Amino acid sequence: MKNTQANPKGIYTISNRLGDQANRAVQASEDRPNSLTSGHRACQGCGEALGARIVVDAALRAAKGQIIVVNATGCLEVFSTPYPETAWQTAWVHSLFGNAPAVATGVAAAMEVKGRGNVRVLAQGGDGSTTDIGFGCLSGMFERNDDVLYVCYDNQAYMNTGVQRSSATPPTARTATTPPVGSEPGNVFGTGKNVPLIAMAHQIPYVATATVADVQDLEAKVFKAMSMRGARYLHVLVPCPLGWGSPPRETINLARLAVQCGLFPLFEAENGTVTRATKIRQPVPVENYLKPQRRFAHLFKGGKPVDDRLARMQEMADANISRFNLLGHEETCK
Repeated sequence: MKNTQANPKGIYTISNRLGDQANRAVQASEDRPNSLTSGHRACQGCGEALGARIVVDAALRAAKGQIIVVNATGCLEVFSTPYPETAWQTAWVHSLFGNAPAVATGVAAAMEVKGRGNVRVLAQGGDGSTTDIGFGCLSGMFERNDDVLYVCYDNQAYMNTGVQRSSATPPTARTATTPPVGSEPGNVFGTGKNVPLIAMAHQIPYVATATVADVQDLEAKVFKAMSMRGARYLHVLVPCPLGWGSPPRETINLARLAVQCGLFPLFEAENGTVTRATKIRQPVPVENYLKPQRRFAHLFKGGKPVDDRLARMQEMADANISRFNLLGHEETCK
């Protein structure tokens, strides 16, 4: 089930620079496109800036430079294109908060009518524009099977407007609209939506999850998506130091821990069926992932859990491990 082609040595070395040239990632190449270049205003340690650069660079390589990017309003748009400047070095369209999938659909249709079907379309946005504001347009794009790759950079809240809760915010997380007060501090259990699974329910050609912690895996999934036609969806976890209350240096580590504890399973699906899931190499309890983030500080007192909410988070992780067979057997992480 593990994608060994993307990372044949199975190592975490950035971009696989210790491997053969043929196996190195786009980010390890001197001739990488540098689609998102210097001059943007992202925070230190911004997972979204890193994720967007990796994704768009890989998409440009896969499409031989023939690509148009449609970007929803949000953090990525604000810090990369403060008018009249831009840090993008590719054809780039700014859409509203909620209509990036519809705009991308129109761009793809226009390229087809003009006889330029070789020009591929990539749409992208954060979890606010994807899971909430633009969800109807996204579902319509899936239902029509429009020829667009949509990428959600999920930092699990509305970071651009002050760290408000989104439908991708995990249970118990502190945000500006889910403060750690009352009988159930932080975001309540039983809310939100899982867009990768919803995308699978549309029976679209390709759905995948990825993180910025594994460049080879992320790039491989972009290349695979770009090799297909029709609606495709990629959901990328991108930690946000500002909203998560974590040191900028911990961005990659937190993305990796989210996978290792089972809260963010990595998988691929084609036409509604899971075809591959990345095994957890080094299982860890969810406590290891939650403790370094101040948004979960209210779960602990004196370094110890204050109630059963941590155990409930562990149950969620164990359910993912079982559902996607992430350990290769029935064991769960205790």
